[in-house]
Amino acid sequence: MGGEPYAICNAGGALRALSGVCIHQGGPLGQGQIHEGRVVCPYHLWEFDCATGEYDYDPAKRVPTFESRWRTGEILLQVP
Repeated sequence: MGGEPYAICNAGGALRALSGVCIHQGGPLGQGQIHEGRVVCPYHLWEFDCATGEYDYDPAKRVPTFESRWRTGEILLQVP
């Protein structure tokens, strides 16, 4: 996958995939906690909707999202 980090979220039983890099200061979203359907960046607590990638306080700001699915022990992502 080209070495790019991704954040894989299980938000209410739905598998979601986002860029693993926070748009604020590059924090590791894949290490963040899930809170009410949002992944929380561990650096400065910015929250992004796991389904849309939208930043909690300004929906015009977002991290990229990717189509994902589960296949018998594997998570598959559709990335550019």
